[in-house]
Amino acid sequence: MWKVRAIRGATTASENTEEAIREAVTELLDELERHNRLDPEEIISVVFTSTRDLDAIFPAEIARNRSCWDCVPLLDVQQMHVENSIKRCIRVLIHLNIPSPDVKINHLYLRQAKNLRPDWSLA
Repeated sequence: MWKVRAIRGATTASENTEEAIREAVTELLDELERHNRLDPEEIISVVFTSTRDLDAIFPAEIARNRSCWDCVPLLDVQQMHVENSIKRCIRVLIHLNIPSPDVKINHLYLRQAKNLRPDWSLA
């Protein structure tokens, strides 16, 4: 029995450069794939948000260049600004169809984003 599920994740970029954003997004997606055994063919869609201080490259552009991600529907939006919130933050929400409702979902918060959800950060 297939079921629609969602995976959350977040990270931070060290600076607002294409290289720093690419490094952060790649690390986040690598870890999400590894901890969730993601199959891009099961992904329904992916939404990325970035804080307003990141504008050097779209996270979706980085994801689109991953192996087998070229047909995954991707969207970038700007995260709502909240004064004194975490800086240079990239969040992701992945919707997917999974073959079993019992599959464990691992939400991952890396780098400075681990402070957003300490219960979901990697040890």
